Amino acid sequence: MISQTREEELSRVEPDKDKDKDTAEESESKRLLPSQSPASSSSDDENEVAFESREKIVIVDVETPESIGNVDYVPPFSWKKLWLFMGPGFLMSIAFLDPGNLEGDLQAGAIAGYSLLWLLMWATVMGLLIQLLSARLGVATGRHLAELCREEYPTWARFVLWFMAELALIGADIQEVIGSAIAIQILSNGVLPLWAGVLITASDCFVFLFLENYGVRKLEAVFAVLIATMALSFAWMFGDTNPSGKELLIGILVPRLSSKTIRQAVGVVGCVIMPHNVFLHSALVQSRKIDLKKRGRVQEALNYYSIESSIALLVSFMINLCVTTIFAKGFYGTKQANSIGLVNAGQYLEEKYGGGLFPILYIWGIGLLAAGQSSTITGTYAGQFIMGGFLNLRLKKWLRALITRSFAIVPTIIVAIVFNTSEASLDILNEWLNVLQSIQIPFALVPLLTLVSKEQVMGVFRIGPILERLAWTVAALVIIINGYLLFDFFVSEVRGLLFGLMICIWTVAYIAFIVYLVLHGNALPSTWFSIELSKRYSVTGSYNKVSESYSLHRPPNTMTEIDQ
Repeated sequence: MISQTREEELSRVEPDKDKDKDTAEESESKRLLPSQSPASSSSDDENEVAFESREKIVIVDVETPESIGNVDYVPPFSWKKLWLFMGPGFLMSIAFLDPGNLEGDLQAGAIAGYSLLWLLMWATVMGLLIQLLSARLGVATGRHLAELCREEYPTWARFVLWFMAELALIGADIQEVIGSAIAIQILSNGVLPLWAGVLITASDCFVFLFLENYGVRKLEAVFAVLIATMALSFAWMFGDTNPSGKELLIGILVPRLSSKTIRQAVGVVGCVIMPHNVFLHSALVQSRKIDLKKRGRVQEALNYYSIESSIALLVSFMINLCVTTIFAKGFYGTKQANSIGLVNAGQYLEEKYGGGLFPILYIWGIGLLAAGQSSTITGTYAGQFIMGGFLNLRLKKWLRALITRSFAIVPTIIVAIVFNTSEASLDILNEWLNVLQSIQIPFALVPLLTLVSKEQVMGVFRIGPILERLAWTVAALVIIINGYLLFDFFVSEVRGLLFGLMICIWTVAYIAFIVYLVLHGNALPSTWFSIELSKRYSVTGSYNKVSESYSLHRPPNTMTEIDQ
């Protein structure tokens, strides 16, 4: 009887032990993998998603003995898989080639010659780092930055972030549409006015919807053609102008900066980080179907996206390099250098280099048109993700694209009509739009770096302490450089006591909100000054746990440690 009772007790205890073991393994798995919020676990019909399941590209995996049952197994490199992952990075790279960037390139070349090529290279590297973090966030969590911001911040902060992202998108879109309209004006020999070019460019949202119906790969193929068109056009111009190879190499390898070129230097760095592009890339990487429950598959996707993004930005750097050197060779040290812009650049090139088999004016127009059209379509794409993510809108694609497009096209048409006959006024407007972009940069970078550093969000894929400090250093550098641009612009443009007072009040509110975003995520303590604080607290013996949770030698073991 006693023996039978003992057996019954053991039979009850053993399942409990197995259950405890399973619970422990499940708990460890949840700790290592990114947490899934209610929003992400709901069906696609209830919540906005970047891509529906049926739209995603399936990455075919061949099962091997090593991969069966091993969630950490990372398959070996495959060129075929790299080809399947190619696409999102090239769509992202369009923001590095939009008309605003091209104008910054040509002005840097005309005013500073070859001396800022090194800065262009390192600015592209900084941009690559930020975009890789954006891709990492999207792949590891299965959600894009706008969706995560909706869950991370309170309602009032979320709406402010959404408003700022929309402003940045509108400012970028105005520049892109105007650039495309200028190209149409060039290619039509001035027959079509600026506003007509804007209306033609506005129709691209319908082209975009048409292409999207045929699948993501078809859309990516169209962008590959547009990028190839830009590369061919500007490479042709590069060959026609025949810049000095020696000076080009010195410009890339030898850092040079003078007081006369500081404004162009700031412009080169400021144009690289586009706020809407940070949101865009985190969504684009979700176009591939990845099993988020397997850490090895997530790491594999991150590896391929890193290679693909690096290739895409290398291509964009070469195109920007061509534009800068073309204008450095043709206009550096000339009287036209300080007056050159997108509107008159083609005419100046025609006067300088003239006819040939194919007039350089039209080559410039084709490249500019490819840049403008591609960037306006990606702007529409980014606008859909931003609006849908922040507001959780479930709208039909054509309606969401139409709303997003209208936000930018209506003010752009007004701009085109008002500034159609004044090149100088259009250049001033472009400066104001660059300032608008600079203002918005912290509202994309701070949330990105906050989220990608959180174990609650990223799980085992959160960035390490060294990369975290490097990313915050780059972000701080970009923000400070753009802060200089803002200060320089307002000092030269702001007039009147009342206007100056309004600017001061707005500046205080602006800085306060950035500080709030930083403190809300507890981002900076883990990167810059927490190590020193933890050392001081550990001396007393009463704060050892705080010191451990911020140690660089191991990640936190529990969610409680992270909160502390």
